[in-house]
Amino acid sequence: MRESLEDLHGNASSLHREGQRARAAVDRAREQVALLVNAHPDEVVFVSGGTEGDHLAMLGAIGDRAEPGPRVAISAIEHHAVHGAAEVLAERGIPIDTLPVDHDGVLELDALDHLVHGTTLVAVMLANNETGVVQPVTQAVERARRIGARVHCDAVQAAGKIAVDFQELGADYLALSGHKLGGPKGAGALVVRRGAPLVPLFRGSAQEHGRRGGTENVPGIVGLGIAAECAARDLEAERRRLLELRHRLEDGLRRADPELVIHGERVERLPNTVNASFAGARSDERLMALDARGVAVSAGAACASGAVEPSPVLSAMGVPRDLAVCAIRISMGHTSTASEVDRLLTIMPLVLRAARASGRVSV
Repeated sequence: MRESLEDLHGNASSLHREGQRARAAVDRAREQVALLVNAHPDEVVFVSGGTEGDHLAMLGAIGDRAEPGPRVAISAIEHHAVHGAAEVLAERGIPIDTLPVDHDGVLELDALDHLVHGTTLVAVMLANNETGVVQPVTQAVERARRIGARVHCDAVQAAGKIAVDFQELGADYLALSGHKLGGPKGAGALVVRRGAPLVPLFRGSAQEHGRRGGTENVPGIVGLGIAAECAARDLEAERRRLLELRHRLEDGLRRADPELVIHGERVERLPNTVNASFAGARSDERLMALDARGVAVSAGAACASGAVEPSPVLSAMGVPRDLAVCAIRISMGHTSTASEVDRLLTIMPLVLRAARASGRVSV
């Protein structure tokens, strides 16, 4: 990325030599991303990240069609970006159906069989960003096809952590984000199956073969490409390493709290993600206490003006409110080590005692 900032000053859409040097760097990155997910390079559209990718897929799949009336279905545990895109469509008068998940956080496939025939688009993520639970996308695609629907898959959380095969999944659209792969923020890709409709969000320019207007972010795209190449190269070894760390973490957390609840633990999950509830210890209090000790985790609930609201994902899974507001998400990555896990396990009992002693369990 540094070299591209220093040397690739040309516009990748220009025909002069400097522009074509930038174009070659973009094309190389397109091949690197395609290899990571087993797609054709010409199916890769560079965007600014997962949110834009989700919006481009969902709004682009619908386009300006009015007849026959389009209809969209999304799983209840989709990322906020997918829910946001659905809200835009709803404001246009397009009906949005919500597909339920079971208590493990897995999509209930039978719900697809009850969708209105002719549903235009179904959105099913590959792995949930809060629980790490892997979704049955291939089976969802098969059922969606029966009612004539195309499928968008948000694979932002999964890419680089588990194998992602665009051809095998069968989805029509697949969103990726650079910073989830160890690449730069502000760079991502939407993989669009050949022949799938895609009306661009930004018009007036012909970049990305007319699918995404705007001058290409060459350094960001270069970084995304390298991150994709590294992720593909190290995928299996890193998956095994992270899985060992996850087991180490979960075993230690259970010793600290035998009543610990790990959400989605009975089904396939990403190797790096643990979403756990510690009864009687509010997530916001533990988050702040851990942060003060140099440990960064995410709360499984939203806090505003002293009130705690449970995660919509956990609510969709049927997790009781008093347990959902006590959930935190612990994520690990390529820089995480066993010593860091052990340090968290040393700190957690102290944090739990303090949070429970505060008595602020009510919501």
